[in-house]
Amino acid sequence: MSQYFKMGDRTLWNPSNGASRLFLGHLAVYEAELGLPSGIGPQQADEYQVDPDAFAAFVHALLRWHRDTGHRVMRALSDGLVATALALAERAGIEVDWECADFTRNPACHDGPARPHTPAQDEWASALRRDAHEMVRSMAC
Repeated sequence: MSQYFKMGDRTLWNPSNGASRLFLGHLAVYEAELGLPSGIGPQQADEYQVDPDAFAAFVHALLRWHRDTGHRVMRALSDGLVATALALAERAGIEVDWECADFTRNPACHDGPARPHTPAQDEWASALRRDAHEMVRSMAC
């Protein structure tokens, strides 16, 4: 058996029940951490509807949170969920605002002072984009 993550009538992802359960469990943790709903669900039959506006806001908040954490364990624990959420966003046609997620803290996107840009930040963004693109191929329906 499997679950369906849909936007309207369009299937974005059709994972196994186990993968779906793990994804939704992790999603709930980060909804609480961010204080923001993901825009996914509730379950009806074997389907979860994805609200594109709410999910876009969640993905951007998750990406900023991931970028801002300097805690190595927290970042490692969140890597898979962030890549999966980015891949699902891509499949939903949600344009990820990488400028607002970058480390330079674009004042139009963030409160607080700008940080100096470093090569490590480029590596972070490149690795995350690569992981998300690989995940998109795994999600093919």
